[in-house]
Amino acid sequence: MSVLETNTLFLSSIKKLAGQTMWYGVSSIFARFLNYLLTPYLTLKFSGTAEYGKMSLVYSLIPFLNVAVLFALDTAYFRYIQKKEAEPHLYDTLLYTLFINTLFITGIILLFRHSIAAFIHLDDHPEYITFTAFIIALEALSALPFAKLRHEGRPKRFALIRVSGILLNIALTFFFLSICPRLAKTHPNSVWLLFYSPGFGVGYVLLANLISSAFQFLALSGQLAQFRWKFDKKVWTEIMIYALPLTIAGFGGMINETFDRIMLARRLPYTREAADYQVGIYSACYKLSLLITLFVQAFRMAAGPFFFMQSVEENAPRTYARVMKFFVITICLMFLVVALYLDIWKQFIRDRKMWEGLDVVPILLFANMFLGIYYNLSIWYKLSHRTSAGAYITFIGVGVTLFVNYFFIPRFGYLACAWATFLCYGSMMVVSFVWGQKHYRIPYAWKKLVAYMVIVALLYFIHRALTGWWPHALFSYTIASLFLLAYSFFILQVEKKEFRKLPVIGKYI
Repeated sequence: MSVLETNTLFLSSIKKLAGQTMWYGVSSIFARFLNYLLTPYLTLKFSGTAEYGKMSLVYSLIPFLNVAVLFALDTAYFRYIQKKEAEPHLYDTLLYTLFINTLFITGIILLFRHSIAAFIHLDDHPEYITFTAFIIALEALSALPFAKLRHEGRPKRFALIRVSGILLNIALTFFFLSICPRLAKTHPNSVWLLFYSPGFGVGYVLLANLISSAFQFLALSGQLAQFRWKFDKKVWTEIMIYALPLTIAGFGGMINETFDRIMLARRLPYTREAADYQVGIYSACYKLSLLITLFVQAFRMAAGPFFFMQSVEENAPRTYARVMKFFVITICLMFLVVALYLDIWKQFIRDRKMWEGLDVVPILLFANMFLGIYYNLSIWYKLSHRTSAGAYITFIGVGVTLFVNYFFIPRFGYLACAWATFLCYGSMMVVSFVWGQKHYRIPYAWKKLVAYMVIVALLYFIHRALTGWWPHALFSYTIASLFLLAYSFFILQVEKKEFRKLPVIGKYI
């Protein structure tokens, strides 16, 4: 294949990936951004109380249990849909398996809801775990229909359902926490108050989530209606062997992502209420890394099927390397947008007492950059059928997470959680890169990418030093804007040839 044909193929692939990332990204970012708008509202609504921390503890449980129910079946779907011999009954077999998993694990959660509530310091609210069980069930059962939409190239419908569900969630949350209390004062006999209890608090946040999850599930009825009670035992056995290590890795990933809140609540030498409030501070500040988190999530949605489809191409490794370059450039710019303008982003947290935790934000931003790079790197073990490597790498991260949090939370509080996240994802990124290059070599421009990350870190520290010397808002924003423009110009100069090859924007560079 000639250089021209290779570049044409690459640009076609990049254009497709960019288009799907835009749709999945815009829908996910818009949806999650709408959801993040609840952060200022909820931190204000629960200001000065431990309620926000309690809510964060419940939500740290949901993705962890969701891994057990989903069992990496969505990833397996994208991997095996490429195989003609597996395709006819793949969706039916996977959805059949998911129904059984959901029924079994939801039953266990409901049976042990009191013990689970006690474990996360919510002894008085086992009903929160009941809501959680049904949220997990509905979201898990929606995962494969969503995956089917992605595979069929229907991002607009995907976006419509996701955004509609989030809008419903926000509306119901506002209704339960703001409108109902007013009605209780002005119209105590209103029919809208039949199921309202003033002390239910966080329960209404969960109830709103449950109703929106049910709405999304019903909106996917078209994909669910395509299910037939057909089961291919041979395909199922092969998929289970493929998915088991990914599920183990998923558990480890959830420990890395959410277990720090649970450990923070249990390891702080404070009263339960004070510890829960610290969890609330950390969780609220964690959400300020949303720009990178949302981009990584949107990229994963588009890149999952894209990477598997590209695997049959001769120049797939080169495509993966160039995708990584553009990915790192993008998240570095996002780091600067958040870190340099943190005084603006912090306004999302309406409880000003929580601003004391803002020092964790740059650390968490970098941690999520490492995580995004790791997701890019992980393609090597998914394509080479070494999915057990994903489990080993993730549990290296688990070891780092548990060690740092256990020994340093009592002294450093949520700052230890932030550094644990940084070290966890950083170690996973490095191990995956070194190991992957031995089994599935991809020509990453790693020296250049490391340099880009070091430069943005230096720009942040210089900005912080200058604003510490003269803490004036206008001065801070001016320096931030100059640094952002300077870095953008630097990238355009260094990568001018690459950018000129891109569709649409290339002709302007």
